[in-house]
This record gives sequence, C-alpha cells and structure tokens, in this order.
Amino acid sequence: MDIYQHFRKEEHGFIDQVLSWIDQVERSFQSKLTDFLDPREQQIVEMLIGTTNEELQLRLFGGGIYSERKRALIAPYYEEISDEDFNISLVQATYHEKFISIAHRDVLGSVLSLGIKRKKLGDIFAGDGKVQILLDQDISAFVLMNLTGIKKANINFEEKAFSNMIEQESTWTNSEKIVSSLRLDTILKEVYAISRKDAQSFIQKGLVKVNYRIVEDSKFILREGDLLSLRGKGRSKLIGINGQTKKEKIKITTALLQV
Repeated sequence: MDIYQHFRKEEHGFIDQVLSWIDQVERSFQSKLTDFLDPREQQIVEMLIGTTNEELQLRLFGGGIYSERKRALIAPYYEEISDEDFNISLVQATYHEKFISIAHRDVLGSVLSLGIKRKKLGDIFAGDGKVQILLDQDISAFVLMNLTGIKKANINFEEKAFSNMIEQESTWTNSEKIVSSLRLDTILKEVYAISRKDAQSFIQKGLVKVNYRIVEDSKFILREGDLLSLRGKGRSKLIGINGQTKKEKIKITTALLQV
C-alpha cells in the first residue's frame, strides 16, 4: 500500500525523513531523538511507527503534561526510556509587568534572532512576570549567555527544574456546523464568525495556517483532523466530517481553542 496517499504532497518530505529515522533505528539498534515537533508532525510519526513492526517503540515528551511541541524518541522495543533521554532544558527569567508587556511572539522573535532554529525550541510561556522556554539542552548554555534582552527589558535567564514549569491545559469548545464545502475560506467563515470576503482576505495576506503552515489558497480543501490558526483570532480544528444533509450540505464538527 502506498503510504503517501494518506498525506498531502507538502508532507511527503517529512514522511521521507521519518521513514529514514525508522530505518536507521531498525538497522543500528540505536535510538533516534528528533528535534521538537509540532502536533501534526507528532501525529505523522505516530501513524508511521504504527505501520511498521513490533521491534520499535515511540515516546513523545516536551517537558510537561500539556506540552504542545514535543521531541520524539524512536528506540528498540527493549530499551528503557526516561525523561532525561529527551535532552530538554527549562530556562526562566522574570520581568516587571508594571513597566513592560512581553508576549509569546516577543520571546520567540528574540530567540530566533540569535540564529537558533524553531525546531530547537519547545513550548514558550510569557506572562505573570515570567518567561519560560523549553529547549534542546545542547543550546541552553548559548541561550543563557546570549539572550539578555526581550523588547526593551534587560532579562537574565537561568536553568530551572521541570517542577517550576508553568503548565496551561488547553480548553476547546466544540460546535456542530453545516457548510457548503470544505474549502478553507468556507470553514474559516463558520469557525470564526467572519464574512467570506474577510476570510479570503486573511488567507491572501498569509495570516492563516493549516497544520502550522501558511496557506494562501482560499480553495484549499480541509481534511478531518486539520489544525487551523487565524492570526489575532486564535486556533481551531476540524474534528469530524459527519456526512451530508438532504440538501447535500456537509455536516462537520469543529473546535475553537479558548484563551
């Protein structure tokens, strides 16, 4: 059976990479630790490991119970795996909320400006006078030394134990909807209660992501399980496609992330 038929064309490159990881572990009997993966990439890895054999095991870990971005560890079935094997560090800094406001995008921008790639970073928290970053342990010393400011604030980071991690459980609100098609602009209109024209405008401006990738085609067809985000209006997902009505409309279940 052709594995690729179950995935979009733009995901084929990542699928090839995962298959090479699987082959590497099967041949060498040594574990493979990945960089941080977004939820869609995690889903793909889980699907592909599930189609192989019983000689492998897969574990995902991002530092906390509710971590969104996680590293994957693919290992022989007999190998014992601990949290320490994921090579993740937590660094933290404090700032005065009274004088400055720091958001997630400010922290991410400052870290990326150091030349660090996004895949080396896990979840980021900014708020309540604290900034926390989960990252590849191999670059933690570099970040501690070089990340000394965010926006106009001078900040000193220090490494912390995972017990200090600020966790945020995601809360989703489900809705049943009826749509004329599974086009991106149509779903966006329903989920975010905006006009079709505004939905198309947001898409064309590069403000919409599907599975963490910018999509600028309003006619893009969504699939069950797709994760969406509209800048400034939050995240959502297409949970289920539930058949048609008598008038041949499509019944769907969506979920909107509550902030």
